[in-house]
Amino acid sequence: MKKIGEYTARGVVTEAETEAGTPQKIPLFDGKFTTAYRITAFYIWGADWSGSTKPDCIGKLSKNDNGVTGQVNFMRADDDNQIAWATTSGDIDSGVRGGFSESIIDKDNLVVEDLFVYVRTASSANTDRINYLIEMEKYQVTDWQGALSMSRDKAQE
Repeated sequence: MKKIGEYTARGVVTEAETEAGTPQKIPLFDGKFTTAYRITAFYIWGADWSGSTKPDCIGKLSKNDNGVTGQVNFMRADDDNQIAWATTSGDIDSGVRGGFSESIIDKDNLVVEDLFVYVRTASSANTDRINYLIEMEKYQVTDWQGALSMSRDKAQE
């Protein structure tokens, strides 16, 4: 694999979108099997910090859009399509990097097609807006590496 660049994706997603089965899609697939991305950082934090609207939240990155959206089994290390997980506390005094997220990223991740952001909050209202920031490295891979990665992803669906 040859590194050919770096890429950052950022935006806002709500829990309601995740619950509706429409996670935030990060389009990466360029129609070729010879380019892939490796996730190097994943952060989440609440977008609304006024009054009592400081949601505790969790998030994950998946290589497919049919991941578990409910609270039970939301984060699954046994799901090969899930490649990164993050959590944050809305309490500014929580000690979690000043309210920003801590994350776990599978170091062996390789994304050939698209990426999907899922979030959940501890709030009873699922309309809380959650920011995300994803840092990636772009690689040139061989045809067989790209095809193998894609077939492995499809086998997990």
